[in-house]
Amino acid sequence: MLSIFDGLRDVSLLSVTVRMFLAVLCGGIIGIEREYKRRPAGFRTHILICLGAAMTTLTSQFLYLELHYYTDMARLGAQVVAGVGFIGAGTIIVTRRQRVKGLTTAAGLWASAIIGLAVGGGFYEGAIFATFLVVVAEELFSKLEYRILENAPEINLYMEYTDRTCLEQVLKLYREKNVKVLNMEITRAVGSEHHNACAIFSLRLNKKCRIETLLEGIHRVEGVAAVEEL
Repeated sequence: MLSIFDGLRDVSLLSVTVRMFLAVLCGGIIGIEREYKRRPAGFRTHILICLGAAMTTLTSQFLYLELHYYTDMARLGAQVVAGVGFIGAGTIIVTRRQRVKGLTTAAGLWASAIIGLAVGGGFYEGAIFATFLVVVAEELFSKLEYRILENAPEINLYMEYTDRTCLEQVLKLYREKNVKVLNMEITRAVGSEHHNACAIFSLRLNKKCRIETLLEGIHRVEGVAAVEEL
């Protein structure tokens, strides 16, 4: 442990002030990246969760060390770990195109809560280093993830089309480009001619077929209203 923090590990007015400000700082650093990307839980949400978790640990320490309530100091913190899952679940949605969104934001909220517990407990080194790693994972590793997805051999496509002939032309295009259809889900339009039918394809690409080229080919098929990668 770093000796610079030794004087701040006891529960005192100075250490409580430092821990609360550090919780705000760590939560804000994580949240500002989510806010920049316009995610449901952003700057203020991450600050409040990190600060609340820090106060939970501080309260446990105060009850035990100052008021001499001989109880389990880790009990309140354990409830934070479980309870923040409900907040995280609120950021996760499944779109009408069966796409799951919000998992990274939910994980960031959970990590912010854990960092808050560490700050409240006086584990300053772990909290600061964890904040750095979370920001690296959200900002830098996301670019690596996109690069991997660009070269992924299996993709999912969502397509809206007007009639069965159009669907047959798309399947013919897959065969011509040697793209294997792993799975296909079709929802037919019911009750109104203004509603297009929908299809979700799970495809395995060959090394010579790029995703962009395949999407352009599908767009050129007459009757295709929309197509995008899930």
